[in-house]
Formats: sequence, structure tokens, C-alpha cells
Amino acid sequence: MNAHTHGSLARVLHHLGGTLLDVVYDGARDTEDIGGIVIHDPVEDSAPTLHALVLGVGLRESGEIARVLGELGHRRAVALVVRAPVALDSRVAAAAKASGVGVLGLTRGASWVQITALLRAVLAEGDIGGDGPETLGGTLSGDLFAVANAIAALIDAPVTIEDRHSRVLAFSGQQDKADASRIETILGRQVPERFSRMLTSRGVFRDLYRSVGPVHIPPLEDEDGAGGPTVPRVAVAVRAGDEAIGSIWAAVREPLSPQRSSALRDAAKVVALHILRLRAGTDVERRLRADLMSTALEGGAGAREALSRLGLAGRPLVVMSLGLRDAADAGASVGEDASLTTERERLADALAMHLGAVHPHSAAALLGDTVYGLVPAQQDRDAGEERAVRIAADFLDRVGARTGAVIGIGPTCEDVSGLARARSGADLALRALRFEGASKRVARLADVHVEVLLCELRDIVAARGDEFTGPIARLAAYDKQRRANLIETLRAWLDAFGDISAAAAAVHVHPNTFRYRLRRLAEVGGIDLDNPEERFAAMLHLRVMPTNDHR
Repeated sequence: MNAHTHGSLARVLHHLGGTLLDVVYDGARDTEDIGGIVIHDPVEDSAPTLHALVLGVGLRESGEIARVLGELGHRRAVALVVRAPVALDSRVAAAAKASGVGVLGLTRGASWVQITALLRAVLAEGDIGGDGPETLGGTLSGDLFAVANAIAALIDAPVTIEDRHSRVLAFSGQQDKADASRIETILGRQVPERFSRMLTSRGVFRDLYRSVGPVHIPPLEDEDGAGGPTVPRVAVAVRAGDEAIGSIWAAVREPLSPQRSSALRDAAKVVALHILRLRAGTDVERRLRADLMSTALEGGAGAREALSRLGLAGRPLVVMSLGLRDAADAGASVGEDASLTTERERLADALAMHLGAVHPHSAAALLGDTVYGLVPAQQDRDAGEERAVRIAADFLDRVGARTGAVIGIGPTCEDVSGLARARSGADLALRALRFEGASKRVARLADVHVEVLLCELRDIVAARGDEFTGPIARLAAYDKQRRANLIETLRAWLDAFGDISAAAAAVHVHPNTFRYRLRRLAEVGGIDLDNPEERFAAMLHLRVMPTNDHR
């Protein structure tokens, strides 16, 4: 395969055809470089890039598929992927022929998230950096899929290349010669947990990473009882010096000959070089992307060129700012700090993939402790921001609440000069979301304007070194000396708009006890709870006061 077809549909089908994708109708642009992976959205008319590979999520009816093919033909898309089975009736066939757009069927059981990740891995899109193709052992550097196919040809068996955590980095073709567990592994990009447990309990991983040669693994009986025993495996560790950095797994129905065992052992050395090169390339690309994002978001002299290199020049943009709500960086130990950094890098990579699936021209990078995203927007400012909110909410739903991630959305900027302001707005919205008591996970700056003002007021108080005085300060001092709960009582009463029963229930005391505490705090603090001005001052004071001042 030459360099020109490195990112073509032919390359995609070479790796994923027969396993995940079936050709329903050949297109006229199969050998063109794929310009990006785009999800078809029937609600929003977002034009895909030239030669896009379009994922037709939810497309079922022949008439609808034919209509979409016609639209994609005008935009010179390479192919449309729809869920199998695909009925190739006269309308779809005629539309595919007229448009020149190929039609592919996505196998049942594979999710759209999985196929998006696999497509991006196969295409290995490198939008920035890189001085040209570099080869290792006759294969493009870092192209583990090509290496996997070469190994499969040498030993005549389908293979996977995995990291130390049994995550699939690449796989060869002809996986249908293996078994159901191999297909499940490829779809999930991870060895299923039940098989991993069996391998661990049998000491397979221990033997694999201790051995210098291939290790034979007898068939495993699936705990689920579906599909019968697995096809036997032969695995070999991939090492960089003394460090085991991965492994190669081949599904074999008979033992390998000595020549093929030797070829597999030698192949592990080549795979090690590719994995190391891939690691280094990923780190370099991540740093380069971060530098370009930083330059663009500063909005200075180099911002226009940075946006151009990111593929975002000349477009209205929305800035996203992602952070971890519960990250206590100031007091974190070295181990906790490393864990937070790893989590942020993982979220940055995940956000980049998510944004890329939504819009081919987008970017994301980790700058400091914040992940920034740039998404092209529509001309309508409000519509662009609302769309960014939906994209961000969908992303957070996918990564789950466990991460504690929140995303602030800045105002839409029309050109480079507005990027710095848009970033500032996204940062302010993010800070409001991380403010104590915030319940939202995504918000525009306009949605949290009051919370932003409170954050800034707290900053002013801290910067000037002001000490709190007045009723709230007296209540806080009383609570500290007497281990009382007057501040808690006042906060609950104000939050409940003076409803004694609701406020008492919130602090888990009897209403009569709560009434006594309320009278007591009025006496100690010298506060008139019937005066609306004093109530407002108390509410503002409680919002601005640092939490540890009244513990």
C-alpha cells in the first residue's frame, strides 16, 4: 500500500472489512484520502469536509438513505456507513451510483462509539506535526495495523497487538478465523474482564512476561457458556530493554512450527520499536497541539497562524474549558498529583476524539490543569453556544460522573481578536461550576453570571486581606468557641426562605430546637431577621466567606 492510500477507504476496508464493515455498494472515491470522520446529524445542517467518511447513525429507511447519499454526493463524500442489514433496493443503488458515494454496513453488535475509535486508530490522522513518512522495518512508523497484518501473514494466523493492560492497540485482518471472544475483544478494544480473570488465575500473564519466547495458551471455557471453548492462543511479550510494554496474541488451531515461532519472537522486536515510536510521536503531537492551542487562545500576533495549523482559521469558534470539580491540587501529595495529571490527559484525549467525531475541524488540548476545546460555531451566537452545551453534556454523560469533570462554555467569537475574551469567559464559567454548592456540570457564562460575580468578590476580599466583621463574624466566632451551630442554622433558614419546618429538617433537628437556635443567633449576632437589607447582607456574607472560616 503506497503512501497515497495511507488514509483511504481501501485501507479502512483492509483492516475492518469482513469483521466490522461490509461493502454494500462500491463508491467512486475509494482511493481518495479520507478527509475526516463525520457523524450525520439530521437536525443540524453541518457540512462535512471534502472526502469525508460519514457515519449514518439512525438511518434505516431506504428513501432516507437515498436522500442522504444525494446530499453527500454534492459534498464529494467517500462513503456512508449505516447499520446492517442494509437493503440495497433500486433507490439506494441508483443514489449510490449517481452520487459516487459508497455504502458500508456496520455489523450488529458494534457500537458507533467503537467504530469511530477504530476508524480513527486505523486512519491514524496526524493533522499537525510530522515531517513526512518514516519507516521501521519497511512499515510506516507507528502503523501497528500494518505490522499486525504482516505478522499474521508470517504465521498464518489472525493476531492482536495489546498493551500491558490488555487493551488492543492494533489487529490484523481475517479475525473471523478466530472465535467470538476475539471479535468481542476487538469491538471493545479490550480483552473482556472474564477472560482476563481466567488468564490471571492460570498464571498466563505471569508466564508470558517472564518468558523470552512464545507461550502457548490452551482453550478457555467461556464463563457465560456461550460459544464454547476459545481457539488456542500463542502469545509473546513485547519488550523495550527489560520493560514489558505489550504483547502479541495469535489465534492458532494447531501449534506453530519452530520457524513460525521464531518469526513471532522476532516480530516482537519490531513491534517494540513501533510502540516506542508511537509513544514518542503521541507525546510530541500532544505538546505541539498544546502549544498551538495556547498561542491561539492568547489571541496575540501568532494566533491566526496557530488557528490555521489547527484547521480552524476563518471560522466562528466556541471555547470549552474542562476541569475537575473535586481536584484539591493545593494539598495533593505527589502520588495524587500524578493521578490527577493522568486523569486530565485521559480526559483531554477523550474530548479531542469526541469533538472530532462531532465536527472534523475541532481541537482539544491540556493546558496547565485545564482542558480546552475549540469547536466551530454557527453564525448565530446563541445557537452556537447552545450546540456547544449539548456537545459538552453528551461528552460528560459518556465519561460518567465518576470523573467529577465540569465544562464551562465561553461566548462565541467571530474572529481571532475575540479568542482571548472567549477563553476568559469559559474559564469564568468553569470556575463558577467548581464553586461550592454548584450542581450543574455544563454552563455558559451567561447561565452563571451571578456565581461568577460572587467568585470575583471572594477574590477581591482575599486579595485585600479583608477580615470579616459584623453579625456573621460574631456568629462564626461564637460557633468556634462554643462548638455551636448558629451559622448552619442561619444558612438553612435563609435557604428555606424562613420556612422553619423545612429548615429544621435540613439540619436534622426538631422545629422547636431550631426556633431556639434562631432566637439565639439573632441575639449573638445582633441581626434583625425581619429586616430585608440585613437578610440580604447575611446571605451575601455567607456566600463570600471562605467555608473554613466558620468550621
